[in-house]
Amino acid sequence: MRSSKKIKSPWEKYYTKEELNINVPNVSIYQLMEESAKNNLHNVALEYLGKNITYKQFLQLIDKCAKSFLQIGVKEGDTVTICMPNTPEALITFYAVNKIGAIANMIHPLSSEEEIKSYLQESNSIVLVMIDVCYEKVCNIIQDTNVTKTIVVSAKNSMPIILGMGYLITQGYKIKKPRRDDRYIYWNEFLLRSYLYHGNVETKLRLGEPSVILHSGGTTGNPKGILLSDYNFNALVEQAKVIFNNLNYKDSILVILPNFHGFGLGVSMHLPLCLGVKLILVPQFNAKKFDELLAKYRPSVITGVPTLFEAMLNNSGMKYVDLSFLKYVVSGGDSLSIPMFAKINEFLSSHGSKIKIFQGYGMTESLAATAVTHGISYREGSIGIPFPGNYFKIVYPGTQDEVPTNEDGEICVSGPTVMMGYLNNEKETNEVLQVHKDKRIWLHTGDIGCMDKDGVIYFKQRLKRMIISSGYNVYPQHIEKVIEEHEAVLNCSVVGIPHPYKVQVAKAYIVLKEEYRAKRSVKKSIEEHCKKHLAKYSIPYEYEYREALPKTLLGKVNYRELEKENRGEKNDK
Repeated sequence: MRSSKKIKSPWEKYYTKEELNINVPNVSIYQLMEESAKNNLHNVALEYLGKNITYKQFLQLIDKCAKSFLQIGVKEGDTVTICMPNTPEALITFYAVNKIGAIANMIHPLSSEEEIKSYLQESNSIVLVMIDVCYEKVCNIIQDTNVTKTIVVSAKNSMPIILGMGYLITQGYKIKKPRRDDRYIYWNEFLLRSYLYHGNVETKLRLGEPSVILHSGGTTGNPKGILLSDYNFNALVEQAKVIFNNLNYKDSILVILPNFHGFGLGVSMHLPLCLGVKLILVPQFNAKKFDELLAKYRPSVITGVPTLFEAMLNNSGMKYVDLSFLKYVVSGGDSLSIPMFAKINEFLSSHGSKIKIFQGYGMTESLAATAVTHGISYREGSIGIPFPGNYFKIVYPGTQDEVPTNEDGEICVSGPTVMMGYLNNEKETNEVLQVHKDKRIWLHTGDIGCMDKDGVIYFKQRLKRMIISSGYNVYPQHIEKVIEEHEAVLNCSVVGIPHPYKVQVAKAYIVLKEEYRAKRSVKKSIEEHCKKHLAKYSIPYEYEYREALPKTLLGKVNYRELEKENRGEKNDK
C-alpha cells in the first residue's frame, strides 16, 4: 500500500517541482543498471585490486551467471544467499539473481555459524554463494538448511594474475576448502555451466514482491530480515540523482562500505552503477593505509560510517595528501557529533578540498539514506532535509500525534524507499509500519529528533537508548557530543549503569588522542569540562579510559557490548 496523497511541506523551497515529483521507472534493479551500462560499455564499471572490468564485460558476466543459476535449477521467486566481501563476484551475483527474478539474501561473511544457519533457514535459501573462508562455518550447518548448491568463490578469482598467485602463496593455501562435488561448485566451473543452458534469460520484474533481503544492524536488538523491492532500490537512485547531480562516467567512488549494508549496496554500488560511475572495490579496509588508498585512486566520492572518517583524521600519512579531487564525502550508518562534523570539514579544507561532508540519515528499514545535509539547508549537526519524494514528521513517542516545531519526539519517515516489511515477522512489521490519518504508510524509526521551522531535521538519540536517572531523561549521545568537544578526546561512548536509588546513571567510556594519553591532568580536565557543559543529572557517574571502543561488524561503536559488560554478561565474539 503506497499512498500518493500530497502533503504540504516546508521542503518545497529546497527543490524544484520536477525534482520533487520523482519518476521511478517500472523496471527491475538489473534493468535500471543495464540501461546505464549500455551507454557506457567501454568505460570501467569495477576496479578490483588493479584489475578493471568494463560495463560491457560486467553485463556479459552477469548474463553468464544468470544462465548458470537457471542451469542449476534456480527459479523465479527462489532465494539465493550471497555471503561475500566487496569482490566483483558479489555484484555479478547480485544482479544475476535479480535478472532472473530470484531474491538476493545479503549476509555478512563474518557472521557466526548459527547466524548463517538462521539466515539460510528463515529466507528458505536454496543456493548459497560464499567466499571460501566461510567453508569451515558453513560445512557444520548446511545440512540443517534447504541449500542444495553452494558456489565457492576465492578472493583471488578476480585479482590480476600475479597478485592472485601471491595471494595463494601467502594466504590462500591456509584456507580449508570443500571438495568439488555436486553440492559445492567453484566459481569458474559454475560460470561454465552457462554453456549448458540453452534457453533465453528473461529479465523478470516481480511487482509487489521482494527482490532483496537485508538484515538490520546488531546494535538495535536481534537482527531481522528486511524485505526490499526493485521499486525501493530504483527510487533511491532517482532521489539521489537530485542530490548528487555532479557525477558522470568520468568519476569514481571508493567502495569501502559492504554489499550487505543498505548504505553500501544502495548508495555506494547500485546508485553509481546507474550513473555510469566506476566502483573501486575495497574488499578489506586497512585504516593505516587509508592515505595510500586515496593518493592512489583519487576517487570523486567517499562514503563511510563515522569511524572511517575518524581513521582519516588520525592517519599520519594523510598530512601531505591533496583532497582537491573529491566531489562528495558522505557519512551515514551512525550520527556524526557536531565536533566531529567541524573537524572533518576543517580537515577537508586544509587538504585542498572545496566541499563539506554530507551527513545522511536512514536505516536498513528504509534501504539507506532518507535525508541528507546539502545545499542551502546545510547545518552542521543536522541530518538535513528529506530526499525528494520523502516526508518526515516528529511524533510523541508511542503515538501518531505530531509534536510542535523544535520539540523532541520520534522521527517518522514516509517515502518510496521504505521497506515492504520484516521477513516472517508480521507483529513487528505492524509496529514500525503504521498507516496514519493522512493514509500514508509511516516508518516509526525508534529515533528521537526534532525539526526546526525551516524543515531541517536534527537527530538526537535512539529512543531505546535513553537513560532515565532519578526521573530525568538523559541522552547518551548528548553527553558523548559534549565529551568529544574536549581537545584531548578522540571518541566516546556513554551507557547507563545501575544505581541503588537513581535507578540508572551514565558511565562514559573514553578514548584519548595519543598525544594526550601520558598527561595526568587530562582526566580531571575532562571531568571539569562535563561539569561545565552538562546538567548535573547528566554528568557521568563513572569514567573509564580505553585504548579503543568495541565496534559492530558494520563499524559502528557497539554500545551494546559495553552495556553487557556492566551487567556482567559475556560479550559476543
